[in-house]
Amino acid sequence: MPSTYTSNTGIEKPGSGEQSGTWGTTTNTNFDIIDQALHGQAQIVISGDQDLTTNDGSTSDGANTVLILTGSPGATFELRVTPTDQEKFYTIRNETNAACRIIYKGVTYSTLNGVEIAAGASQAVTGDGGGASGVFKSLTPNTDLVNDVTPQLGGNLDVNGQSIVSVSNGNIPITPNGTGRVILDGLSYPSADGTANQFIRTDGAGNLTFASASSSLGNSLSLTGGSGWTISVDGSNNLVFSYGGSTVAKIATNGAFTSEGDITAFGTV
Repeated sequence: MPSTYTSNTGIEKPGSGEQSGTWGTTTNTNFDIIDQALHGQAQIVISGDQDLTTNDGSTSDGANTVLILTGSPGATFELRVTPTDQEKFYTIRNETNAACRIIYKGVTYSTLNGVEIAAGASQAVTGDGGGASGVFKSLTPNTDLVNDVTPQLGGNLDVNGQSIVSVSNGNIPITPNGTGRVILDGLSYPSADGTANQFIRTDGAGNLTFASASSSLGNSLSLTGGSGWTISVDGSNNLVFSYGGSTVAKIATNGAFTSEGDITAFGTV
């Protein structure tokens, strides 16, 4: 009877009484296939969608357990496993410049039947050998933020001297849930954290600090728009209104109002 082959790695099983005098060659090839399946590593250069084939009775890339993907495809590509009735286990390192989607050949990729591996990421995956409805699933815990759609911190995030940077002119939103608040702890340097009724200011060099109106503005506030108006507080805590650098009016702490010019009552503004 002719040879048959194992279901998942294509190891040849010579038929009874077959291959007299050549059986040793088949056995050595089978050992090579077994070696691939246990510890084999294949480096595959990717230029686009790629078939990953396991051949019956011979060594092949698809029989390896570790796959290193290299190359510069420039866009998301598919790694298509065939035959589709083989159960598979791979550890895949994607060293290309694009995301890899591993699926069975002929299956349209979705998150329900395939696994996407980001550029620079690694994942262990398993395939069920389901043919035209075959499914690949990830066996890798979501420890990589790229692969985890709901990441959670188990401790403080140490940026290690780096920055949190957006791409494509994107914002960096911080969105508390419900009644939660954004708390900037230890923001001010070298002084302590802010107190009630203070605000946050920038020094124009990317540094934020807590400040109060009196200390941060030199007892004066210049209105925007190039209007020339300035509101300040003098040594007696009077509120002073100036225009073009000249004082024009003052409100004392007792409410008394003094003007350098005429005061019109009940006029039209």
